[in-house]
Amino acid sequence: MKATLIFFLLAQVSWAGPFQQKGLFDFMLDEEASGLAPEEKVPEITEYELMGPVCPFRCQCHLRVVQCSDLGLDKVPKDLPPDTTLLDLQNNKITEIKDGDFKDLKNLHALILVNNKISKISPGAFAPLVKLERLYLSKNQLKELPEKMPKTLQELRAHENEITKIRKNVFNGLNQMIVIELGTNPLKSSGIENGAFQGMKKLSYIRIADTNITSIPQGLPSSLTELHLDGNKITRVDAASLKGLNNLAKLGLSFNSISTVDNGSLANTPHLRELHLDNNKLIRVPGGLAEHKYIQVVYLHNNNISVVGSNDFCPPGYNTKKASYSGVSLFSNPVQYWDIQPSTFRCVYVRSAIHLGNYK
Repeated sequence: MKATLIFFLLAQVSWAGPFQQKGLFDFMLDEEASGLAPEEKVPEITEYELMGPVCPFRCQCHLRVVQCSDLGLDKVPKDLPPDTTLLDLQNNKITEIKDGDFKDLKNLHALILVNNKISKISPGAFAPLVKLERLYLSKNQLKELPEKMPKTLQELRAHENEITKIRKNVFNGLNQMIVIELGTNPLKSSGIENGAFQGMKKLSYIRIADTNITSIPQGLPSSLTELHLDGNKITRVDAASLKGLNNLAKLGLSFNSISTVDNGSLANTPHLRELHLDNNKLIRVPGGLAEHKYIQVVYLHNNNISVVGSNDFCPPGYNTKKASYSGVSLFSNPVQYWDIQPSTFRCVYVRSAIHLGNYK
């Protein structure tokens, strides 16, 4: 019986031809054996389809996110996967962005170039990025904003650079922009060309803090809901500087040198809810607060206010304000709290919302 079985196996081996590899996968049927018609032939699998996009050396790639941060790179890596949606190049030593660096990244939504040494961006560098929504250029050495930014851009952050000028047409056509961050740049008021922000119908948030500007920029879009100008050298607020800002809800002017808020200025911001004027040189409560129906938070600490009138914050009578105050700070002013009439804060939500304290 054992001899018969061995003979049978040898016979099977002698009938089989020698192994021949015909293709990449030996288990795939050839055209004749498959029974498929010529037009139904199994398509060839390319090397790119088999291996997938190649991840740049030392970078990490996962779920269309390419992370190349903290690698000491001095230029943008080549052969980036064309399906990339987020590219992280922060904390490197890149000095220049050139034409062609992002030539195949038509699906890129976010580009992070924070904390490099970029001083030059070629005019056409961002042209291939037809879906880019977020561009982060903070902590570099740019002297001007890049030209020809993608029209799909919604968020631009370029604080802590060396930007001294914002040209009138730099935001031209960027109708989808919502957020602009330009703080901590050596900007002066003369460096912001009049109308630089015009035409941006969706712009909601601007921050130009810790610069050298001496006045509120002119021609800001009416769509703004937040304007942050803290830490500058602004000396006064006049009616013209806030004209047209009908939708503004939060105005940050802390740490300036403001000594005067002209009468009628705050009337141009009828929906204002937060006003930050702390750490300035005001000698009295800004006029117009009592007429505001929606304002809820007013920071006035660390000023030179010596007198607070009974109608400085609330309108005459009761229940005429749409929203009660939830925060009023007056500490570190020369006003004596016992000189303030109790009725002064009749439109405050709770007494704990009022912050008074000793001067100096």
